[in-house]
Amino acid sequence: MEFILETLDKIDEIDRESNLLGAKSTEPIPDRKEVIAVVKDVQSLLFPRYFKSSVSNDRETLMYTVYRRIKNQIQMACDFSGENCSLDPDKAAEQFIKSLPDIKELLIKDIEAIYEGDPAAMTRDEVLICYPGFYAISIYRMANLLYKMRVPLLPRMMTEYAHEKTGIDIHAGATIGEYFFIDHGTGIVIGETTIIGKHVKLYQGVTLGAKSFELDADGNPVKGIKRHPEIGDNTIIYANATILGGQTVIGKNCIIGGNTWLVSSVPDGSMVYHKNEN
Repeated sequence: MEFILETLDKIDEIDRESNLLGAKSTEPIPDRKEVIAVVKDVQSLLFPRYFKSSVSNDRETLMYTVYRRIKNQIQMACDFSGENCSLDPDKAAEQFIKSLPDIKELLIKDIEAIYEGDPAAMTRDEVLICYPGFYAISIYRMANLLYKMRVPLLPRMMTEYAHEKTGIDIHAGATIGEYFFIDHGTGIVIGETTIIGKHVKLYQGVTLGAKSFELDADGNPVKGIKRHPEIGDNTIIYANATILGGQTVIGKNCIIGGNTWLVSSVPDGSMVYHKNEN
């Protein structure tokens, strides 16, 4: 059965020649199940009657569990990432815990926006229990906190879990203001450098993406630059609209119609609709 060993050797050789950290580092990769457990336990801490915890109904015990789990995963993420991470896991975990009341205040405002904006929402409790948009937003809010703290890997693991569960893809690095409303939600994509103001409403299939990528001398996309649009306060973007580009600014109080394609800015108060050429 020499072909078994030969095949394994070839796979290992490809690993050694790759640029994957995991092929060279002996440090463990953050545990996806533990990261998801943190997400669920934070949801339970913030809304104890609506989400079940993974360990205990005693909230003090649960808080200590979240602290321990997030600290361990931050440590693993930093160790795996190597020299690029200089975080103190204890301090980072403490900052995360201390910021949970701020996250809850934001989420209460998001619930209010959805309830006030959707005639199908009979109660605020229905929004919290049933709406995939709120579920995705709740995970984004905690992931964004970790992103701003420069915690590697964990923010993306959280938002990709939300993407998997809801079909809503919000990058952890996006900047999203208060009273954010996602209606229906399936297929929404919000890129890393997107900036969204207050009281913004998005329908299903909306893409806030990059128009093109600036390339370095080797022809690779330059990272860390503004690639995604800015959306002003009180703007509504209807289903399947696509807005692209880091220089594209949609003003305040705008209405962007369904199936619209935009790669340039529009001023405050604009109404933009897709025109059928047939």
